[in-house]
Amino acid sequence: MLSGSFDCNACGACCSHSSAWPRFSTEPDSRLDRIPAEHVSRDESGMRCDGARCSALVGKVGKSTSCSIYEIRPDVCRACLPGGGDCLIARRGRGLSAPDAQVWPTVDPYLQKA
Repeated sequence: MLSGSFDCNACGACCSHSSAWPRFSTEPDSRLDRIPAEHVSRDESGMRCDGARCSALVGKVGKSTSCSIYEIRPDVCRACLPGGGDCLIARRGRGLSAPDAQVWPTVDPYLQKA
């Protein structure tokens, strides 16, 4: 991941990087049922996005954000770790710095099918 440590600074890059990313996969139905309908995509395959931004993201990207459904967020969101490959790719894609970071390749099965 990184040389040194990298803590989440709530930039929101990970939650506004790609509408193809926040898909449901391994969550039990009981947890998915708790996500408010206004945050679920029409086809119910993942989170609803406004452009590339997840609808559950609150705040200004690059400044300070939070997840309005953090406690029940999908597994794909839980797997995106501060300083991990997905985080750094999203930060760079939004023009945000990732000091002393080495990006490790990430495979996104949803984008490979496109």
